Amino acid sequence: MLRKLIATCALLLVLLSFPTVSAQKKKGTDNIYARQNLIAWCIVPFDSKERTPQQRAEMLNKLGFTMLAYDWREKHIPEFDAELEALKKHHIKLQAFWLYSGPNPENDQNLPIILDLLKRHNVKTEIWCMIGGIKDMDKMTQQQKVEAVAKPVAYIADKAAEIGCTVGLYNHGGWYGMPENQLEVMKYLKRPNIGIVYNLHHAEEDIERFPKFFPKILPHLMAVNLMGLKKGNPVKVVPVGEGDAEAEMIRIIRDSSYRGPIGIINEETAPDAEVGLTMNVDGLKKILKAQGDVGALRTYE
Repeated sequence: MLRKLIATCALLLVLLSFPTVSAQKKKGTDNIYARQNLIAWCIVPFDSKERTPQQRAEMLNKLGFTMLAYDWREKHIPEFDAELEALKKHHIKLQAFWLYSGPNPENDQNLPIILDLLKRHNVKTEIWCMIGGIKDMDKMTQQQKVEAVAKPVAYIADKAAEIGCTVGLYNHGGWYGMPENQLEVMKYLKRPNIGIVYNLHHAEEDIERFPKFFPKILPHLMAVNLMGLKKGNPVKVVPVGEGDAEAEMIRIIRDSSYRGPIGIINEETAPDAEVGLTMNVDGLKKILKAQGDVGALRTYE
């Protein structure tokens, strides 16, 4: 009992000393669409060339990316150390590490592997977190849903805090993917190291209401990942610059107080990650040119 109490007190001290996500994001840039503020995302399992960590880092250097958000599958676990070593060698920041977990992350065999990896390499990063597998959500009240999701998120956030990492709630559809619900989970938990990662490629239902809820998530926003959205029934996810909705969302984000990083993804763009990243960067540049964002465009010259 005494040992558990000491551990709990130690964790509370860590959390109290942890800067809030909103405080951390003030370290960002005034030009959020500048080349150096872009994160490469969805380029590990979504790459027909199946690049090695070294080849991936070389590709990012070639394209001018200085940050990577790392997504993975089970087969990539043996490469985790090599990935971090390649990023360090090529001066690429590990901006985030993806995690999909369930209602009992204490039994998740992959979570301790990730935490140990980051601790051994002394990497303090964001854990972009999806929670699934919670049964009978449709039978729960809103408060019960909040508590059911909050339980695994709290466990992951506390473990992340112990090694100086933050946790980003990652929208990917369903109840958990709605920004308003994510805000309720955060309000319930009151953990300073939890924020929100917002993805346009999972924003099909958000287009019309985006201007209304975006200011609410703004203080907690850790990253925004861009993609094209073409209105219709259903809404289609397309490369950046080929939709008719993302340009206005991109403008709203730029004109806000958000100063964090911007993700460029390859999922649903091209089989080859290099081709997909290039297409979406070119699409962003097209939008920036149309909107007269000369400052950002200069960084691509």
